[in-house]
Amino acid sequence: MASIFAEHHVGLVRLALIMVGDQASAEDVVQEAFARAHAGWGKIRDADKALAYVRSAVLNGCRSVLRRRAMVFRRAVPYEPPVWSAESAALLGEERREVLLALHRLPRRQREALTLRYYFDLSDQEIAEAMRVGASTVRSTITRGLAALGRMLGEDS
Repeated sequence: MASIFAEHHVGLVRLALIMVGDQASAEDVVQEAFARAHAGWGKIRDADKALAYVRSAVLNGCRSVLRRRAMVFRRAVPYEPPVWSAESAALLGEERREVLLALHRLPRRQREALTLRYYFDLSDQEIAEAMRVGASTVRSTITRGLAALGRMLGEDS
């Protein structure tokens, strides 16, 4: 588990950051995923699938954070994505920022599939394992997500 943490912690925090929109929540989600994986290490049957298990736990944690936010903001004010930090804004060009904002407007499953494919360069099967869906669902979700992003960004599909 320590080697998985050392090799993949930063990437998983980035994945969570893309999903939830703020650094603190992203770090909390990843920390919780690794803590649960460590606690349940004896229950993981195939050590080769530990990374897929942790990725899946990160995605589930992000979903929980977003659900809690939606419940809180439904009662108070409409949800708006968090403002990027000054550091993030400086690192991201205007075009990349537009893509990230459009990505945040996609349905959760499309956002997850596109992030895992194009940010982490995972195969259909790896994405399917992380999202706990079939590989054909991954392919169709990515196709629909790319088409929706193209429409949002005003590109010809």
